[in-house]
Amino acid sequence: MPISRLCEFKEFAVKGNVVGMAVGITIGAAFGGLVVDPWGKGFTALSEAKKAGAPVVACGAFLNTIINFVILAFMIFLLVQGVNRLKRQQAAAPPAATPAPPAEETLLREIRDREIVRQATSRLLLAAREPVGV
Repeated sequence: MPISRLCEFKEFAVKGNVVGMAVGITIGAAFGGLVVDPWGKGFTALSEAKKAGAPVVACGAFLNTIINFVILAFMIFLLVQGVNRLKRQQAAAPPAATPAPPAEETLLREIRDREIVRQATSRLLLAAREPVGV
């Protein structure tokens, strides 16, 4: 895979819309577990206990799902925090320095500047030699 494609994929993946969508889908899937588990539909052991006629309280399974949800939400928070840190570093990165002009160009500029100074000095000296008020 060429480097340009990797860079392009990185730019795509770091965009706010893509990250936000991924967070929403993951949190939504985890939240779906919270809605299903209080009735014991997410665990086969509870359904087997219900079939056997044993009294079942699904609080443990529900608490387990809540803990899983909190852990998942915290991990996603850390992921988003890392993405935001990368964005800030990219935004704060100094722009690339402009390359120095070639030596020939620098030399020509120095010659031009010296010639301008020489001509200005010559004009001032000629103006100083002319008699005033004649």
